Amino acid sequence: MFAVLYAFKVIPGKTNDFIKGWSGLTKLIYQYENSLGSRLHQTEPNSYIAYAQWPNKATWKNAGNNLPAQATKFRELMKESCSEIKTASELDVVTDLLKQQQYNK
Repeated sequence: MFAVLYAFKVIPGKTNDFIKGWSGLTKLIYQYENSLGSRLHQTEPNSYIAYAQWPNKATWKNAGNNLPAQATKFRELMKESCSEIKTASELDVVTDLLKQQQYNK
């Protein structure tokens, strides 16, 4: 298994748009690109980290070509909501002790 950490700096007042864009795009990536899912965490006001899991690095590297047109809308919403978006870390999973459970806030 492979994981990626993404870091986001959200423009003040744009949090709802960012979360809508991130959620919509993440659901499409899960559905169309064989992602294992993702979690979004707030680290401080206007700062977020997303943790995404993939079956392997190759699947992650090749993702993006199978997404429907509506993915563009969600990408643009995220870009317009953030002052910074970056891939913070690429991680090979060594041991996985996370309990398989969905969390919905």
